[in-house]
Amino acid sequence: MGDHLARAEDFENKASKKLTGWGLFGSKYDTAADLFDKSANSYKLAKSWDKAGSTYLKLANCHLKLESKHEAAQAYVEAAHCYKKTQINEAVSCLDNAVNIFCEIGRLSMAARYLKEIADLYESEQNIEQAVVYYEKSADIFESEESTTTANQCKQKVAQYSAQLEQYQRSIEIYEAIARQSLSNNLLKYGVKGHLLNAGICELCKGDIIAITNALERYQELDPTFSGTREYRLLADITAAIDEEDVGKFTEVIKEFDSMTPLDSWKTTLLLRVKEKLKAKELEEDDLT
Repeated sequence: MGDHLARAEDFENKASKKLTGWGLFGSKYDTAADLFDKSANSYKLAKSWDKAGSTYLKLANCHLKLESKHEAAQAYVEAAHCYKKTQINEAVSCLDNAVNIFCEIGRLSMAARYLKEIADLYESEQNIEQAVVYYEKSADIFESEESTTTANQCKQKVAQYSAQLEQYQRSIEIYEAIARQSLSNNLLKYGVKGHLLNAGICELCKGDIIAITNALERYQELDPTFSGTREYRLLADITAAIDEEDVGKFTEVIKEFDSMTPLDSWKTTLLLRVKEKLKAKELEEDDLT
């Protein structure tokens, strides 16, 4: 480790001297860039992540001076991957710089990829609001580049977290749009019932029986096979339980579905919200009688 650190510092010092010394404009930055690259690699081998990150930023600056924008963006990405291990905010800042350059030079797929990486970082930090912002940006560019599958993965993250933030209508619109889009694709149409179930659960969270009933009719028109699925039956039976204000029936319906198709934590969390509202309503009714 000590050898790697010493080499890294030596390369960095030589690069810095090259920049402050005399030299033809291009050759000066070219040579410094090569030395900064070697320095950053040695810092990585020494597991000195902050120093590696800051050296890649110096490398990015050299490439910008040389008008080598693609190389500058890649250096920002390398810096971000070092900072990911120590300072998430620095990593995000570096990736943002890379995204701006990739957009500027028309490398939109790369920009979308690193926007998604920023979203993933925010997600890992439980910063859901910022994760949603970046998943949405990423989805927009992936869609413009016709990377439909990846765009939909990002949109589903937006829908998932929007529902957690109680922005149910936004989630409903996303899940329904993905369901409509998937119907025309033989590989994706088998996932339609799952998207409609997610949209339906978000409708249940809004607590409007008329809106839920209308949604179920809309889903049957969208996909005539949906009414024959267990997902449709679950939504219809929960709707009936809510309409009858029957918490016992509500619980039994979910228990039966879960025994055959285990519900994930997202669905469980949302259905618990629905149950709590139903229980509160039932208690309200008891108080009135």
